[in-house]
Amino acid sequence: MLLVLSEEQKAHLGCLPQLGAAAVGELGRLAVELLRRGAAPRACEAAARKLNIDVDTIQHGVEGLMFLLTESSKLMISEIDFQDSIDVLGFSDELNKLLLQLYLDNRKEIRSILSELAPKLPSYHSLEWRLDVQLASRSLRQQIKPAVTLKLHLNQNEDQTAQVLQTDPSTLLHLIQQLEQALGEMKTNHCRRIVRNMK
Repeated sequence: MLLVLSEEQKAHLGCLPQLGAAAVGELGRLAVELLRRGAAPRACEAAARKLNIDVDTIQHGVEGLMFLLTESSKLMISEIDFQDSIDVLGFSDELNKLLLQLYLDNRKEIRSILSELAPKLPSYHSLEWRLDVQLASRSLRQQIKPAVTLKLHLNQNEDQTAQVLQTDPSTLLHLIQQLEQALGEMKTNHCRRIVRNMK
């Protein structure tokens, strides 16, 4: 799978050949450091002073490298696909090898950082249900009004919460059909490929 870069990202990465191998290595280290600790404008300013380069050039280079590294790590791009993705930029072989080595050295760490940033969604624990049927009321002696009450227990961040839902059987059947259709969709080759690339 190839990584597709927008014109803006290509422009951000376009400054790398002018900087030299040592500066690109420093920008790569800075990009990984910014992914670990978050935005730090002083780090860019310090790198600009150290390398005698304009601060905007440093920031654009770091942003371009951060995008390249995070997207490549997120998609688990192979070495060949990574090389093919950056060949579009027209860099020298030396710079391409440097970027490839930067990616290979840091992809596991970047994936762990990205997994920590992912939102923690609630997970299923258990379900209780009850069927209530109203057979008559004061005004209507013969009526049948069914209702299904569900109590859904969820785990979130080691805390357990409960959600109570009430619906009529026809809506519940429709919900079941939609969920079964979604599960069937997950078995298609297209969805399997997407899920495999997300891991």
